[in-house]
Amino acid sequence: MSVHQEEALRVLDIEREAIEEVARHLDERFDQAVERLYACPGTVIVVGVGKSGLIGRKVAATLSSTGTPAFFLHATEGGHGDLGVVRSQDICLILSKSGETAELLDLLPAIRRVGAGIVSLVGRSTSTLARESDVVLDVSVKQEACPHDLAPTASTVAMLAMGDALAIALLKRRGFGPEQFALLHPGGTLGKRLLLRVRDLMHGGEENPVVPLGASMTEVIDVLVDRRLGAVSIVDQEGRLQGLFADGDLKRAIIDHGDVRPLSVEKLMTRRPTTITPDRLAHEALALMENRPFQIAVLPVVDAEGRAVGLLRLHDILRAGIV
Repeated sequence: MSVHQEEALRVLDIEREAIEEVARHLDERFDQAVERLYACPGTVIVVGVGKSGLIGRKVAATLSSTGTPAFFLHATEGGHGDLGVVRSQDICLILSKSGETAELLDLLPAIRRVGAGIVSLVGRSTSTLARESDVVLDVSVKQEACPHDLAPTASTVAMLAMGDALAIALLKRRGFGPEQFALLHPGGTLGKRLLLRVRDLMHGGEENPVVPLGASMTEVIDVLVDRRLGAVSIVDQEGRLQGLFADGDLKRAIIDHGDVRPLSVEKLMTRRPTTITPDRLAHEALALMENRPFQIAVLPVVDAEGRAVGLLRLHDILRAGIV
């Protein structure tokens, strides 16, 4: 093992021990903090400065993305006007290793005058910040991973772990599930999998390529070429789907018959094609297309009465970023 690897292991061991130490500090105060944050009628304002502030930004982001409205307030900016965002119905979640940072302590009287609550993640339970807090979560560590015991390393890992523990405990307390998570992450893959439905991606209305039973092959090919969606739905007089004629069907017909114009589309179309309804999730449509001996490139979309209301392509699903 190299010298660098040995140093890495030393750092990781210290930081692992820091998290274990934080776990040993857990008591009823954690329950109190969770319940206070859960019952907060306003916003959780995460406050910090320096390395603790950087961790605070991440904690605020995690809280917000898991159902607890939160944002980060830099302590220095708070002392120069930004504290105006704090309201009586809010709770300030303050992060500090020492609990004696001047920029943080300067804010405490103003926070109290506003009437907001204070929950702190602090490395010294006897500090001024701890004494002024409604609930104190102990994130003290024996040593930093820095060989000089100076650079915040193990202490910031402990804060981050406690912040994550709060966020996930609140997530469970709120019954915050994948559907709610998706609503807050509409741009992510999970959000798209849980939110995007077939109706959002299908080609419907005037874009929907349909031809009636009895149409000539010339008419079918004209629609196929004009819409460029890879298939045409064949429908009866009520608009109910009777079959699907795809690019592949046309190629096979040309190989087998040469001139396809005299042929009937009813003889060439795929009868009883695989279909899906508009309200189904797009990722369910993807499963229908892929979980077959031969991959389906185009899926007819039908309503409850079996009417052809749209066409969904595999390309449309992949372009939407479902996978």
